Amino acid sequence: MKLISDSYMPTKLDPAPGALFFRCNICGVHNGLLASTIHREDGACCGCGGNVRFRSIAAVLTQRLLGKIVILDELESNDSIHGVGMSDAECYSSRLQSKFKYTNTFFHCEPLLDITQPDERWIGRNDFVISSDVFEHVAPPVQRAFDNLHALLRPGGTTVFSVPFSLENETQEHFPNLHKFTVREESSDVWVLDNVTTEGKSEQFRNLVFHGGPGTTIEMRLFSLPALKRHFEAAGFVDFRVHNEASFENGIFWLEPWSITISAVRSLT
Repeated sequence: MKLISDSYMPTKLDPAPGALFFRCNICGVHNGLLASTIHREDGACCGCGGNVRFRSIAAVLTQRLLGKIVILDELESNDSIHGVGMSDAECYSSRLQSKFKYTNTFFHCEPLLDITQPDERWIGRNDFVISSDVFEHVAPPVQRAFDNLHALLRPGGTTVFSVPFSLENETQEHFPNLHKFTVREESSDVWVLDNVTTEGKSEQFRNLVFHGGPGTTIEMRLFSLPALKRHFEAAGFVDFRVHNEASFENGIFWLEPWSITISAVRSLT
């Protein structure tokens, strides 16, 4: 697996310093942006608002399903392809819903999917499952989520997956003994996680990391890339890929070698 270096920069640039012109692979709209603004969560398309992460998710999905990047708005409809998303962004989930037999699910409302204990209606029926920046919020032990992700797929089905990750050897598990816990606001902008372990020991954690704003979705861990590969393999996945390749024409490239979109396949046997 080849990882891009810290000096990696796009080469398909406009004569104007640092400008990049591309056609969004979600909505098909032409864009011109400063290359320096196109980071994982930035570089929004002026048509659909999709950032680099969302464009990459869409690109990897069509690569896996069709062998090439296809603009979602230009896909032919195919109700024989079944898929599930986990709180997917509207900019691409609405388009997938119009093209495939696809359902975008949620943790707190219908259509409900809890990856730690998915309902039988989701099991073994999907050609693809998208999980973008979800697993860093799953309470430990996280391996059960990877096992259930595998179970959602038909043999030969693909998961398109992203989480923030480092290149260290091991994941940083913030609350390794999490069992019975609550998150509360102790004072203005000071949040505390109170936990009671399976042995009955009380724990308290401060300096919590939230995604989406204080008090919303807590970060349980920072994955490492080698640990991610081990989780996927332990669940039974094959063909694990880190999609660090650039697609300048679609506004997809990575300035850093971490937190890149991943895909893996449920084996045919």
